[in-house]
Amino acid sequence: MCELNPEIVAHFRRHVSTLVKTLKNLIMSGYSPEHDVSGISDPFLQIRVIRLLRILGRNDDEASDAMNDVLAQVATNTETSKNVGNAILYETVLAIMDIKSESGLRVLAVNILGRFLLNNDKNIRYIALNTLLKTVSADYQAVQRHRSTILDCLKDPDISIQRRAMELSFALVNSNNIRGMVKELLVFLNSVDPDLKSYITSNIFQVAEKHAPNKRWHIDIMMKVLTTAGNYVRDDTVPSLIHMVASSDSLQAYAVQQLFSAIQHDISQQSLVQVSAWCTGEYGELLFKDIDEEEPLNVTENEVVDILEGMLASNTLNQVSKQYALNALMKLTTRFTSSVDRIKTLINRFSNNMDMELQQRSVEYLTLFRSFDEMRVGLLERIPVMDTKSTTSTTIENGEILEVQREEQPVPEQKQSKPTESTTLLDLLGDTSSVGTPSTHTQAPNPVPVLQPAAPSTNGGDLLDLLGDLDMSTTTAGKCGALENN
Repeated sequence: MCELNPEIVAHFRRHVSTLVKTLKNLIMSGYSPEHDVSGISDPFLQIRVIRLLRILGRNDDEASDAMNDVLAQVATNTETSKNVGNAILYETVLAIMDIKSESGLRVLAVNILGRFLLNNDKNIRYIALNTLLKTVSADYQAVQRHRSTILDCLKDPDISIQRRAMELSFALVNSNNIRGMVKELLVFLNSVDPDLKSYITSNIFQVAEKHAPNKRWHIDIMMKVLTTAGNYVRDDTVPSLIHMVASSDSLQAYAVQQLFSAIQHDISQQSLVQVSAWCTGEYGELLFKDIDEEEPLNVTENEVVDILEGMLASNTLNQVSKQYALNALMKLTTRFTSSVDRIKTLINRFSNNMDMELQQRSVEYLTLFRSFDEMRVGLLERIPVMDTKSTTSTTIENGEILEVQREEQPVPEQKQSKPTESTTLLDLLGDTSSVGTPSTHTQAPNPVPVLQPAAPSTNGGDLLDLLGDLDMSTTTAGKCGALENN
C-alpha cells in the first residue's frame, strides 16, 4: 500500500514503534514449530516487517532512529549458514542503506555483503556484487575494504559474476589504488569474453586519464591495452590517445618509439596501427633520438618506411588503418629527405586503388608534389595540439551502464571570405562534380584553411583536387545564367 500510494506513508509512520517491537519479539522468541523455518522464527513475517520499516524510514530522521537498534540486532543475530537467514540479512542490508542510518550501521551492512561474496552459492555472490554496486556511492570507504574479494570475483567462471565484479572494480578505482587495480584489470582483459573487451578497454582509458599518477605511466598503460586488445578499442578512443601524445611534449619521443617498437612485432591490432602510424608520421624524426634510461631503438629510415609499406600491403588491416599509413608516409617526406623518391613511388601505387578514399589521397598528394612542392613543407609540418572534442564515455549508476555525452566546446563562427581570383577561376570551370571532389552534403568536422595563390593557376583540375569540398553552386549558377542570356 505504501509503495503504491506514498500519501499514506505518514499514517503508518505512527506505528513504527509497534513494528519495531514486533520484529524484536520475532528475533528474540524461542522455538515455534508452527512458524519455524530452518531454526528461524517466521522468516516471511520478518522480511515483510523489515521491508515496511525500510519504506517508512526513508527520508525520515525520527523513524530511522527508532529502527536503527533493531536492525542492528537482526544483522548480528541472524545465522548465515542457511538461505533463510541470508534472505533476512539481505532485506536488512537494503533497509539499512535506504534509511537515514548511522555510519557504523552502514559499515555493518557492507560487511554482511562482503561475507556474501565468500559464499559458495553463485546467486548470493551475484546479489552481493549487485547491491554493493548500487550502494558504493553511499559508503565508498566501507566498500573499498572488500576490494581484494571483489577482484577475486573477476576470476569466477560465471560471466554474470565477472561482469558485476568488473563494473564494481571500475567504480572503486581512485588515485591511491589505480596502479594495483589497473594491473588486475589488465590480467582480466587477457582472459575475458570478447563481448566485454570493448567495455573494459574504454573504461581503463577513462580511469587512467582521470587518475594517472604521471604521463609516462599513462602511456605505458595505453601501450599495454593497445597491444593486448587493440581490435576491441572503440573508434572514438583513438583520437583521445593521439591527443594525449600530442599534448605531452616531453614524452613524445618515448611514446613514438614505444609505439613503433610495438608495430614492428604486430600489425594486426587496428587501433595500435592507427595511433602508431599517426605518431610516426607526426614525430618520425624522434625515432632516432636517444632517451634517458631507455635502450636506443636502432632503426633506420628505410626500416620505418618498410613498416608503413607493410601496413598498406596487409590483408588484415582495414581501409581506415591504411589511410593512417598513407598519411604517415606523406608526412615523412619532410622528415626523411633521403626517402622522398621511394615514398612518392609508394603513394603512386594507390592512384588507381579501388578504395575511393585511398585513391583520392594518393592523387592529391602526387599533385602536391607536382604543382605545389614549394608549399609541401609548410603544409606537412606538425599539427598544433588539438582541442578535445565531444566524446561518449561509459559510467555506472546504480548498477547500470550508462553512456555520458561530454559537452563539446563551441566553435567560433568563421567569417566568409570574399571571392578571390581563384574562386573566379572555379566559376569559369563550371560544374566540378566530374573532378571527384567530396559531396557538399558531408561537412568535415575540422575545416582546414585553404591556401590560395595570389595569381590564378592554369592547372584548374589540380587546384580543384587540392581545394577539396567547395560549395560554389550559387556563384556557378549565376555565371551559367549570364552565359545563356548572351
